[in-house]
Amino acid sequence: MIAIPEKILIIQTAFIGDAILATSLIESWADKYPQSRIDILVRKGNESLFYQHPKLTRVLVWDKKGGKYRNLFSLLKKIRKERYDAVFTIQRFLATGILTAFSGAKYRHGYSSNPLSALFSYTVDFDTETGIHETERNTLLLEPFKIDKAHRPRLYPSQEDNDYCQDYKKKDYVCIAPTSVWFTKQWPKENWVKLIQHFDKDLNIYLLGAPSDFEACEAIRKESGTDNTINLAGKLSFLQSASLMRDAKMNYVNDSAPMHIASSMNAPTTAIYCSTLPSFGFGPLSDDSTVIEYKGELACRPCGLHGKKKCPEGHFNCSDTLEQLIT
Repeated sequence: MIAIPEKILIIQTAFIGDAILATSLIESWADKYPQSRIDILVRKGNESLFYQHPKLTRVLVWDKKGGKYRNLFSLLKKIRKERYDAVFTIQRFLATGILTAFSGAKYRHGYSSNPLSALFSYTVDFDTETGIHETERNTLLLEPFKIDKAHRPRLYPSQEDNDYCQDYKKKDYVCIAPTSVWFTKQWPKENWVKLIQHFDKDLNIYLLGAPSDFEACEAIRKESGTDNTINLAGKLSFLQSASLMRDAKMNYVNDSAPMHIASSMNAPTTAIYCSTLPSFGFGPLSDDSTVIEYKGELACRPCGLHGKKKCPEGHFNCSDTLEQLIT
């Protein structure tokens, strides 16, 4: 008979969107076993997502840039010292396999495609063919503990985060997050410009992104020629962005992290897909959500699970979806 773990660790050290989706496991576990202690391990830079998180005890951070493997083995020592009862890794890479396999935990769950899966106590396949959502896929790792329902991911902006955004909420607004790490996941600039020009002039339009997205957002703002478009890229934290998106009339996003932020707040979402497919399992989860994607047949779509730095065919026809939004 399986004993219910009193102390668990969830490992997700990929990009911000993946870390947000991992919060589904926190919600599912806390709902079923509220007496358990839950910790999470994320990459450096994503820890601010979890400030004041009411269902977490500790956030462990892996610095992948300053001595990546030295820091990895330092983390392993910390994990072993904590004596977790269960460790769940929702990544398929060697590094997180090391942390899981040698954690000292009785229950070590992960995907069968992890290089060290033979040392796990329980594995499931990573399936992108059936169309199940990533949150459902990850929840399969919890099934031995009688958890079979994937909760919606959730972030918890503080009162300070909400207060910081209040001035932006004084009139109706939409949020647009126009950038992505991957070029072929990113709707073209000219499409964003035309969409902005299509909006009512009484509506504020907030452009969101990281500090590195400021110039791209500024180019969109300037080219739109509108006075009601405000570039907030780099000016809000993750949780402040979540607060702002929660109360927007609509959030327009690519297949990227802002879509998952919107899901975590159950905020209205219009998700625009170019080279990737919602059926991969990373689609929007908000009650009010719409997917915009290319309606025709393209032999080259999808061109990969995560997108490309440029269109392999040189035409980027999968981004030709503007008329679905402004007709």
